[in-house]
Amino acid sequence: MVTAIVLLNVARARVAEVAEKLASLEGISEVYSVAGRFDLVAMVRVKTNEDLADIVTARMQKIDGIESTETLIAFRAYSRLDLEGVFSIGLK
Repeated sequence: MVTAIVLLNVARARVAEVAEKLASLEGISEVYSVAGRFDLVAMVRVKTNEDLADIVTARMQKIDGIESTETLIAFRAYSRLDLEGVFSIGLK
């Protein structure tokens, strides 16, 4: 499983609209509205790097209102939760 954190700058008047569109994309498990340098944070959990590339470079580009993104790819997860078990259910 590939996990990535996508940090997004969004047109101010479109934050809620963009967040809802992102949350509806397969592979994006959560979207957070945040304070600070970025407006939204999207958690992406997919099977392959190719799936990640498709989300970030193809599907996100189609959403109007996204001004810029920065993608962080996770190497390891350090958590008390079994994220692999939680997010592998139902993945194709």
